[in-house]
Amino acid sequence: MKFDAARVADAIATVAAEEIVPRFRQLAADDIREKKPGDLVTVADEAAERALEARLLDILPGSVVVGEEAVSKDAGILARLDQAAPAWIVDPVDGTANFAAGLPLFAVMVSLAWGGQAVAAWIHDPLTGAMVSAERGAGAWLGDSRLRVASAHDVASMSGAVSFRYGKRPLIRKIAGRTERLGSVFQLRCAGQEYLALVRAQSHFSLYHRLMPWDHAAGQLIHGEAGGYSARLDGSSYRPSHLDGGLLLAPDQASWEAIHRVLVGRPDERV
Repeated sequence: MKFDAARVADAIATVAAEEIVPRFRQLAADDIREKKPGDLVTVADEAAERALEARLLDILPGSVVVGEEAVSKDAGILARLDQAAPAWIVDPVDGTANFAAGLPLFAVMVSLAWGGQAVAAWIHDPLTGAMVSAERGAGAWLGDSRLRVASAHDVASMSGAVSFRYGKRPLIRKIAGRTERLGSVFQLRCAGQEYLALVRAQSHFSLYHRLMPWDHAAGQLIHGEAGGYSARLDGSSYRPSHLDGGLLLAPDQASWEAIHRVLVGRPDERV
């Protein structure tokens, strides 16, 4: 399977410049709606996904697309992740609630999955122009600069993003009651921006519960290529087809285990 990674990055940047940025802080009331209570979509999400799909299919003939907005209308599209064809996983505007509120914390995330795992990934900040990318086995990059995750420290000195919105409520309450044992925790309500913080060494860890592929396939690969370690909360390896089971990302395996012990318990405990 051959594809032009530079064309992918150019397609993402072009679509963001044409379909997303001009609509930022310019949305009319009827440009925003709820797919379901609390889950927003805007005309920018839908237009960007359509434009990206057309460009990505042209870059890699024979591939398929799994886009967040398409799946919201037809959940059966997720089955494309289990097919033999390479699959583009697209989040056209990650952090839609922020985007709709005029907050500059959103991103475009694209990954290419094949054989059950992500093999290439891109995260783009449309407002700053930053484009982070990775191919499996080739490192993570911001332009010509190779990225490395933050160095590990003792748990009480590490900071990171922790999601409390989804997941089993007893587990969420347990984690929330233990966060004071860490250096600090935050939420940006945008996984893409939280992954950018991880691979730019601006934070140490991230913890998620719901695992929709467009939220994590790109970031998990880039984080790993930047030297990080990640696993689901039961210690098993993450795959883009996983929709639950949680995901913890850390600088290395030892710090993953230390953070897990503090927030969750032993990796083999039922969560």
